[in-house]
Amino acid sequence: MKSLILARHAHAESNAAASVSSTPPGGGLSDEGREEARLLGSLLASESIDVGFSSRLLRTQQTLDVALAGRSVPRIVEPLLDEIGFGSFDGGSLSAYRQWAWEHGPEAPCPGGGESRTAAALRIADALSTLLARPEDQLLVVSHALPLRYVIDASDGRFPAARLEQVPHATPIRLDRDAVSRAAETLRIWAEAPRFVDTPFGG
Repeated sequence: MKSLILARHAHAESNAAASVSSTPPGGGLSDEGREEARLLGSLLASESIDVGFSSRLLRTQQTLDVALAGRSVPRIVEPLLDEIGFGSFDGGSLSAYRQWAWEHGPEAPCPGGGESRTAAALRIADALSTLLARPEDQLLVVSHALPLRYVIDASDGRFPAARLEQVPHATPIRLDRDAVSRAAETLRIWAEAPRFVDTPFGG
């Protein structure tokens, strides 16, 4: 891999309901989201994309398919790109999960068999290593808000925060190989002694 284009999935049914969704396949795109995915395709029309990746969630697969419509680009579903496992919050309100997340450290797993943010960071780092090992030159990845925010910040050497800056839907973000390598390394370093940059507590 030489370069990576990242995009969050387009507006989905779960976004319209302000709910969280991490159990595959989950809901698909909203009408607004289908239009956003088409616009993403227009933005990428001049890009040479060798292979596209999505998570197991339907909203990422639909975004990828719409954005690459009419192009003979292979599509791969990669579980390492999934959204964080929300546990008992899955299907519930986004505000309830956020409140819990702001009050707990990075090593606390989501109640009900969910994933900790430390575990998610390590999984995301593994996803980046998998992408770095690909033989193709340019990859397109459609994933989710938390994984992408972690990658974007870590590509600049920044550690995760408890309160995440928004990642816009269906907007391409380009990283070169060095930035992707830096992101994987930064996430692994953070996971060794996790502490959010915007809270006083650690794991």
